[in-house]
This record gives sequence, C-alpha cells and structure tokens, in this order.
Amino acid sequence: MASSSQVSFSMPQRVLHWAMALLIFFNLLFPDGMEHAYRLMRRGEALTSDQIFSANIHAYVGFAILGLALLRLCLRFVQGVPPHPQNEPRLLQIAASIAHFTFYALFFILPLSGIAAYYFGVQAAGQLHSGPFKVLMWVLVVAHIAAALVHQFYWKTDVVKRMTHG
Repeated sequence: MASSSQVSFSMPQRVLHWAMALLIFFNLLFPDGMEHAYRLMRRGEALTSDQIFSANIHAYVGFAILGLALLRLCLRFVQGVPPHPQNEPRLLQIAASIAHFTFYALFFILPLSGIAAYYFGVQAAGQLHSGPFKVLMWVLVVAHIAAALVHQFYWKTDVVKRMTHG
C-alpha cells in the first residue's frame, strides 16, 4: 500500500467517492421497484415489463456500485489514504477505521447479496440484503456524515476539504 504521507485524496478517489455516494443513496432511497418485483417473484407471480424495468434499474445501479467499489479498493491500495487528523481522539480513529472497513465490506456484500436474491432466488440473501445489511449501511452513512460535520465545525480539521477539492 502507498504511504499515508498524502494530505488529500486523489481526484479519481474523490470522483469515485461521490459517484458511489450518489448511487448508494439512489438505491437506498428508491428500492420500491425491486422490493415489489421481489415480493411478486417469491409468490410465483409474473412480472410486467414495467416491473422488470423498475427492478432492473435497482440491479444495474447495484452492479455499478460493485464495479466502482472494486476500482476504489484498488486505488486505495495503490494510492493510499491521508492519515487521521492529529487532534482526533485515538478511540475515534479506531472507530473510523472500523467504519471504513465496514463500508468497504458492504460495498461488496450488498450488491452480491442482491444478485444472489434477484438472479438466483436465494431468499436468505434477499432478507439479509433488504434487512440488516441495508440498516447497517444507513447507520454508517449517518455516522459518516455526522463525523464529517464534527470534523468541519468542532475540530475544524481539513477532512471535508480533502474529499471535496483536495
């Protein structure tokens, strides 16, 4: 892995971060088409072309997230990441590391569990995908935003700046 001496994320890392954020928010906020189609499929009912189209949008966004996550992980290993701010308490640095690891795990687990449910009919994967995995993603997103705000307005660090304009 590259050294942690950099002060900001690279432009490709920032673009991937925000692209993935938009796609993840889209799928978290608009899962209705997929949820409706999945319920119908579990009951053995036929789907209309509009229902399939709506479900496929969710699925294709999930595929995009999976591909971008792979690219983002590769960039993380090659380019590294900036170190934690010095005035951040050690316990919160550990919490941030755990949260980022969990984010990356979910970047892969959510799309793969969705694929298993939608394309291969694995009901347990569908229940995990739309239940605890989705809830954990929401918790992490809210905590991530709250942490960024604390850094910006309480500790007055450059954490937000290094993910927005370097």
